[in-house]
Amino acid sequence: MAGERVLVAKVGLDGHDRGVKVVARILRDAGFEVIYTGLFQTPDTVAAAAVDEDVDAIGLSMLSGAHMTLAPLVVDKVRERGVDIPVIVGGIVPEDDMEPLMAAGVAKVLTPGATADQVAAAVRAAIDDS
Repeated sequence: MAGERVLVAKVGLDGHDRGVKVVARILRDAGFEVIYTGLFQTPDTVAAAAVDEDVDAIGLSMLSGAHMTLAPLVVDKVRERGVDIPVIVGGIVPEDDMEPLMAAGVAKVLTPGATADQVAAAVRAAIDDS
């Protein structure tokens, strides 16, 4: 089902934004409405923007290695606001970190090499499962 709203964000000090812009384009092409928050966001600002924008999912681009700290914080901050918006993490995530991220509330994890179809399907599945 197209038309869902997705917020994509870069949390922390990771200044690489080419990939997140490609993902935003992939999601737009797949029929999602995409809101991009820009670089250097905090878990609080992402959660606040997600609630303010009434999004159906949050996509975090994580290339800095801080995914084990920052992604669960985003999940927590969203839930503190009384909503349960699925959080999808994409980027450099070692296989050993995937299960702990999911246990911390992350809905899906995408790694480099995911195709456009896989990205869109993961976001749709996360929304459908929420």
